[in-house]
Amino acid sequence: MGLSVGVYVKKDILILRLKGELDDVSVSDLRTRISNYIESYKINHLVLNLKDLSFLDSSGIGFIIGRYHQLKKRNGDITISNVNSRIDRIIYISGLSKICKIRDTEEAVLSSLVEV
Repeated sequence: MGLSVGVYVKKDILILRLKGELDDVSVSDLRTRISNYIESYKINHLVLNLKDLSFLDSSGIGFIIGRYHQLKKRNGDITISNVNSRIDRIIYISGLSKICKIRDTEEAVLSSLVEV
């Protein structure tokens, strides 16, 4: 199936709407692309909307952890939203829930970041 990514920048917030499979095939290109966005736009908050994500493997988990470390250097953070039932268990078992905020909706994330 592959991966399609909607990329949106709002001030210092980078929003990724992921659809499909976040795996070793899709991560290699995405890693470079998103790292460049973070540096170029001085991103402090990464929002991952996983509503339409159907698959997440260890490479995808590694991608998220890598962006966490990149953002942590600039006192930033990652919030995961719209976690579907297929991905929910993986988020918790992998430990991503310990380093990323989890919110029900993208809208809830954005309203909390705008208030900050």
